[in-house]
Amino acid sequence: MSEKTDTDLTILVLDENPVRSAILEAGLKEAGFNRVIVLSEPLGLVDQIYRVDPDLVIIDLENPSRDMLEQMFQVSRAVRRPIAMFVDQADKTSIESAIEAGVSAYIVDGLKKERVKPILDMTMSRFRAFDRLQRELDEAKTALEERKVIDRAKGILMSRKKLSEQEAYAQLRRSAMMQNRKIYDVALSLISAADLLD
Repeated sequence: MSEKTDTDLTILVLDENPVRSAILEAGLKEAGFNRVIVLSEPLGLVDQIYRVDPDLVIIDLENPSRDMLEQMFQVSRAVRRPIAMFVDQADKTSIESAIEAGVSAYIVDGLKKERVKPILDMTMSRFRAFDRLQRELDEAKTALEERKVIDRAKGILMSRKKLSEQEAYAQLRRSAMMQNRKIYDVALSLISAADLLD
């Protein structure tokens, strides 16, 4: 997510209580957040988030239900946005469920106008840190998967052409360069062809 100034951020607020949502909206505007969209109905939240495309989602609830936490899980997986959840009371299970659902900040009894800005700053920071870790993990998994495919292709070449591991890799690399493709793609093609011949 690119860096934006506070005045550029679009914040989606979900709160079924109009008094609380008015307090939250006022706190956000006082803190310099000018693009605030308030929803009072959680139905179709994922669709509404896609439509609004917010930079941050704030959910203000008295007591989050299991259904709401499940919906948060769907939201966080579908749209990958920072989510701050304000609740009046909570137990350990609710907090753990919210964090597992992708909520970046879970604030109990914290709806005070002067606390809104630091909480949102922390929410964005935690989301960015988690998102970076998730990307690094995804890249590592992809690299590991590609390494396995390349190793399997080398094994096929070593077995069928009686090549050393270095020679097999050099042949894969030459083929990739000649075909202007990635070594992984050449290795995948080789494995597919070998599977057909077996």
